[in-house]
This record gives sequence, structure tokens and C-alpha cells, in this order.
Amino acid sequence: MSPVLILGCVGAYFALLLSVAWWAGRGATNAGYFLGDKQSPWWLIAFGVIGDTLSGVTFISVPGEVGTRKFAYLQVVLGYVLGYAIIATVLLPLYYRLQLTSIYSYLGWRFDAWVQRVGSFFFLLSRTLGAAARLYLAVAVFQHFVFDGLGIPFAVTAAVILLLMLAYTWQGGIKSLVWTDLLQSGFLLLGLVLSLAALGQQLGLGPMALAQKVAESPLSQVFFWDWRAPNHFLKQFLSGALIAVVMTGLDQNSMQKNLTCRTLREAQKNIFAFVPVLVLVNLLFLALGALLFEVATAREIVIPDRTDLLFPTLALQHLGGFAALVFVLGLTAATFNSADSVLTTLTTSFCFDFLGLDRRTDLDERGRTRIRHRVHIAFAGVLLAVILGFWAWSQNSVISLVLKMAGYTYGPLLGLFALGLFTRVQIGGPRSIAVCMAAPLLCAILDHNSKSWLNGYVFSQELLLLNGIVTGAGLLLFCRRPFIDHPTKIGT
Repeated sequence: MSPVLILGCVGAYFALLLSVAWWAGRGATNAGYFLGDKQSPWWLIAFGVIGDTLSGVTFISVPGEVGTRKFAYLQVVLGYVLGYAIIATVLLPLYYRLQLTSIYSYLGWRFDAWVQRVGSFFFLLSRTLGAAARLYLAVAVFQHFVFDGLGIPFAVTAAVILLLMLAYTWQGGIKSLVWTDLLQSGFLLLGLVLSLAALGQQLGLGPMALAQKVAESPLSQVFFWDWRAPNHFLKQFLSGALIAVVMTGLDQNSMQKNLTCRTLREAQKNIFAFVPVLVLVNLLFLALGALLFEVATAREIVIPDRTDLLFPTLALQHLGGFAALVFVLGLTAATFNSADSVLTTLTTSFCFDFLGLDRRTDLDERGRTRIRHRVHIAFAGVLLAVILGFWAWSQNSVISLVLKMAGYTYGPLLGLFALGLFTRVQIGGPRSIAVCMAAPLLCAILDHNSKSWLNGYVFSQELLLLNGIVTGAGLLLFCRRPFIDHPTKIGT
């Protein structure tokens, strides 16, 4: 597929996206930008979040990792089911009862402003790194197959993509994104299904024979039982549950869309409708990976050293125009969907948790909008800088990189919310910042030395739980304060 045709597809897609964003976000106020005026239908959120959860990492990196990890990632996905049940029954009722816009306002209500800010800081850090990693993967693919041949530098490619995102999230925010996510999730799923069809055509197999081919593949092993290995089932399952809780339930980016539903019951219906679809779609992406390796072997295609490039290499260079077009549309949808809402939710968290925009009585609607726009632009610049950092240093599978970063950056959030929800202790003060910074550092040292210190044990995503425990223990030891009861205490 020629670079010009790829650019034409991306341009047409963006024109459609911008039209939908303009239609949905016209006349949006700050209330519409931050919470969609609390008028989003639950089914719209449920379908749109599919693409936001999967992103370009799932579209490219999950199939590529099948060659080294087989279907072990499905163990993590099964853990998501437990995690989303906790979100729907514990966290969403809390957020709706307190009528939150930024979920980290809960930490300020339960503890103090220091804890609220440190919680928001770790969200900003986590989401900036995670979104940049996802964007980096997609931009790198476009750069490798399109823009390198045109002599356009990687930095220019990344900057243009971020400017496009800035354009359609500028005014409408969440009010626009719930509708653009619907469009992008549809294209992403269409790309997945049509990619499977294209591989079936290459192998001369129909749907049932294709499923049997995947089931018989040596790459389709799901469960692993070596307790010292990072892919042990219990480690992966419990880690998946924790990852779902922290990367969705304690994450402003994911929760802000759920908080746009009219009622708590509708938000819970969104979660329970979304979960089975998430499991099925991830299974299909793993099946796609097994079939990519089958086609590469059958056609004696050299598998790239970086398995993230396997899918784009086959789709754009070996499987014909149809497969290339499907891949470009799917990746474009994944690229925009994985990071557009992040610009909005990073802006929301910073405006509410650090600038106190909801408490500023000296500002009118125009003043609040001016501040929001400046923060929005600033975070686009931060994302660009981090993407360029990944381009300079990252050589690993991005799905592994994203999950590893989650273990370090979401651990303090897990510890903070656990203390708030399940204990009656009071913590706070500036020392809470030092403790929350020290916990990931201690876990990183243990992770680096675990083989020699723990008889060959290798940490996987359970590092997230350890990080949360270390954070909570440190806060109890060094930041404890006299308990102050709240008139609407959790559990009363």
C-alpha cells in the first residue's frame, strides 16, 4: 500500500472524526467539557470504552507478543472480570454519592489536600506515561511504513497527530469524546474482524476451520503453573483484577466517562455490559496473533526482531491492498482513541486537584475556559516530549512496558484508596508525598534483585499489589494523624 494512499485514508478518517466532534460538542460549556452535562446514555459509554481500553497497544502489541508469551495475557484479562465487578459495586457508588468530577477529590475529602494532590500527581504521571507509550507505538508504525520514505522526521509525525487530537477535543471535551469513541470503537472492531477474515483468506480457511487452527496451535496455551515464573496463573489473574481496579476504577481517564451517565444504575449497566465484550475481543486479538505467526511461517516471511512490527509488516507488505486498508483504519482508530480522552482527563485532574478550578469564586465561565485551554495545550506538549523519549530509548514490547509502568505508578493510588475505603485511620501532611515517592523506588529495587534475593522468583504485575502494600504501610508509620470523622463517612 503506497504512502499516499495511507495518508489519504488517515485524512478521510480524521475529517469524519472532526465532523462528529463538532456536532457533538457544539455549544459545550465547562460542565459539558468535564462531565458531558451528565446526559450520556450508558450504552454509548459501554461501546465507546471498548476502543479506549484496547487502544493501539492491543491492536499491535498483543498479537505480536503471542510468539513469546503464547496466550498468557488472557489470564490477565480473566482477572479484569473480578476487577470490574469491584469497580461497579464499590467505587462507582462512592463516586456518585459524593458527586465527584475529579475522583481524587475523594482523597481530599477523606484525608487532606496533600493526599489529594499526591493521588492526582500519580494519576497524571501514570496516564501521561501510558498514553505516550500507546501513542508512541502507533506513531512509530506510521513513521516506519509511511513517513520515513517521505523524509519526514518522527518528531514532526508525532506533533501533527497530537495537533489533530487537540483540534477535536478543544471545545467539547468529554461531551464530544463519548460520541467520537463510539465511531472509533466501531472502526477498531471492524479492523479486527476484517483482519481475521484476510488471514483466513491467506490460509484458505473459513471461520470454523480458522478457529480450529488457532485451538491446535502450540501458541494457544493459556494457563501456566510455574510459581516462580512471571506468567503463573494466580499471579496473572490477581494482577489483572488489580490492574482493572487501579487503571480503570482509580483512573480519572476511565471514570470520567462513567460519571457522565445520568444515574449510578446506568453507569453500573455500562460496566457489566462492557466486561464480556472486553474478554471476547482480547481473545480475538490473541487468535489474530497466532494466525499472524502461522501465515508468516507458511509464507517463509522473516519475523521482525521487534514483534510489535509483525502485524504491520504482514498487513502493509505481504497480505495485499485489502488487508493493508483494514489495518490502517483499525490502527488509526486505535491511535486517536487511545489518547484523545487522556488530554481531556489530564486537564480535568490538574484543573480540579491542583488549581482548584471548582472552588475559584474569582473566575467567571470565560476565565475558567481560558485556564482550561492553557492546561490542555500544556499537556499536549508534555505528551509530545514523552513520546520522543520513548522513541529514543524504548526497545521492548509496548504491552509489557505499559503493564510494568502501571505496577510502579498506580501502586501508591492503590494504597491511598485502600486506606480510605477499608480503614478508619487518618493520614496526611507533606510527608505523605515522600512516602508515596519512596514506595515505587523500594519496589523497583526489589524487582531488580528478586532472582538473587528470592530464590529465582520473578515479579510480574503482582508488583502493583506489593507497591500498594508498601505505600499503605509507610503512610501508617510516618503520616498518621488523629482521626477526624466525616458526616458522610464511607460505610455509614
